[in-house]
Amino acid sequence: MGIRRSRCGIRRLCDVGFMSVWKVFFFLFVFSVSVAPVFVSVAFGESGDDVALSAIDGAEVSVVLAYEAVLEAEEAGVDVSGLLVRLNDCGELLVEARVAYGLGDFDEAVGFAGLCSEVGDGVKGDAVELRLGVQSSRVAELWLMLVGSLVGVVVVLFVGFFGWGVVKRRFVRRVLEMKVEVGEGDER
Repeated sequence: MGIRRSRCGIRRLCDVGFMSVWKVFFFLFVFSVSVAPVFVSVAFGESGDDVALSAIDGAEVSVVLAYEAVLEAEEAGVDVSGLLVRLNDCGELLVEARVAYGLGDFDEAVGFAGLCSEVGDGVKGDAVELRLGVQSSRVAELWLMLVGSLVGVVVVLFVGFFGWGVVKRRFVRRVLEMKVEVGEGDER
């Protein structure tokens, strides 16, 4: 009696019963649903970290652009004391975002970074607006000086030609009014 080999072999998918395929599918589905939260929570945890770091980087860029705009406005001659106070507030918000990120409070870090970006964008917009206002007033002053200079040149030329004509007529009249006197010994 030895070992008897069973002749039941599965050769094709249709040889497997319909219920056993559903059992395998159901088992795989339950397994994937039970394991998925582990992977999803890890992925979302890193995503929150990435979102916070990205928001902080964006806030830093906003602060740098605002600083450059304030610097350009100051070079244009704008009083930037109010802008510097707001830029300082923006820097404090960026520090708060960095501290919250370091403590692992990513939502708070994103919030502070968002506020910092808003303040930085506002400072940049105001600085550009003030600089353009000063530059436009300077352009108006330059046009006024240009027109004034041209009018001055025209007046000087007109007065010069008119004055030359008056002086020339007086000179010619005086010369013609002069009489030549001939002396007794000058008869040649």
